[in-house]
Amino acid sequence: MARHSFIQMSKLPNVKGRISYITSPARQENLYATYRTADAAFWTALAKENRQEFKRSGTEGKCIEARELIIALPEEYTRYDPQQVLGDFTDVFRRRYGVECVSALHHNKTKTNYHIHLIFSERRLLPEPEVKIASRSMFYDEAGKHVRTKKEITGEDGQIRKGCTVIKKGEVYERHLFTVKDTRFKQEDFVAEAKELYTGLINRHVSDPERRLEVFDPQSVYLPTRKIGKNNPRAEEIRADNEARQEWNRTADVALLTGIPETEVLEVKQAEIHEKVRQSIRQEGWMPHLFRAIVGKARDFLQGLIRQREMPPRPTLDISMAEFRSMQNLMIQVQSEARDIRRLQEDVLPDLKEQLAAITGIFKGKERKALSQQIEQTEKEIARRIDTLPAIVRAEGYRDVQTFTAAYRMAESVVSRYNREMAEWERKMNERRWPAREERLRPPERESVLRKLRQFQEQGRQRQRPRQRSFDMER
Repeated sequence: MARHSFIQMSKLPNVKGRISYITSPARQENLYATYRTADAAFWTALAKENRQEFKRSGTEGKCIEARELIIALPEEYTRYDPQQVLGDFTDVFRRRYGVECVSALHHNKTKTNYHIHLIFSERRLLPEPEVKIASRSMFYDEAGKHVRTKKEITGEDGQIRKGCTVIKKGEVYERHLFTVKDTRFKQEDFVAEAKELYTGLINRHVSDPERRLEVFDPQSVYLPTRKIGKNNPRAEEIRADNEARQEWNRTADVALLTGIPETEVLEVKQAEIHEKVRQSIRQEGWMPHLFRAIVGKARDFLQGLIRQREMPPRPTLDISMAEFRSMQNLMIQVQSEARDIRRLQEDVLPDLKEQLAAITGIFKGKERKALSQQIEQTEKEIARRIDTLPAIVRAEGYRDVQTFTAAYRMAESVVSRYNREMAEWERKMNERRWPAREERLRPPERESVLRKLRQFQEQGRQRQRPRQRSFDMER
């Protein structure tokens, strides 16, 4: 599978505390750079106004003072000037959305995760403060909620209750330094938009095509895995969840190489995973073990389709087309690997398990242990070979098995059409229905077919020309 970008958003109920945490050298072991587009006074005023607006609204829960993006960077970025990288990534966001930001560039403790924290405001500073003057006396209860009459905040003793407020006519009852919150940051497609923005920016400075990132396509045959954050209490649950997802992804690769159409795999994914997960959530709520069970059953269903489908025969080609032969040889290689995997899964492993079940008796311990070791080794071999499939096609420039099989099927259809055209051309030659002289000197449309083939191949390849780097290398 292709390498996917990781960009995550979270809500901040304490923006000043979070800013202090991500920008403090004393609290961050590997802090390389910080960057601000507004000073501390801005964030203090923003937090205060957010809390005031939250109190007026009477909403339950926590007041959200700002939001934060965490952007994972490839390790190649450690070669660039950290301050330049951080400044460019922050300024891109500020220009796009027009809000103030604070950012920091970190490594985790083990230096395996190079990443940016980008905190941004949902409100913008007004050109001039907006001040509201009371046209009559205004009354507020203990919760800060506006009430109509003084009687509503008066106790039995005739005095205003403790915690209630009276704003007299002519006094300021409300002051705003900021606009209302920008609602687009709450919309579902905002994070997807940010991923597209930053994935494109990251890839500008990754010279190796195989190291470039992609935004995960939810319409693909694959399931996305989830990142396990620092000190995550659900780490084991997410790890088990990811393993179930990866098992499905490996099975999808084998299905595509077996000849099952991509559309059919997508139908299984939709019906056996997405629909059943939605139904499970409606009935039981989110239950991780139920999700893994659903994915496991979907994988078994797909494996059943694989067993029913014979491997496609080795295609033959009588014309000299080096590019297609290269794709053809790669398809033969991965199909052979897939056949070996099926043999281990369907023949070797069940036979070993059957032998183990047949061995009984207290004096058969050594035989049972030997067979158990063979079964374990066979299962490891199956897992290793399945993991090898994506690496085989990536070594030839394709980002994953799905991309390669799609490119190969398109190329195969072009070659088939070319063969039909060649047969028609030869038939006309035999019948002496000759066209003009210049047409008789070459087979029809050979060059156009080769050109189309190259175009189809390029659609499936990751390799692109390296772009000019704008970052300075550290010396």
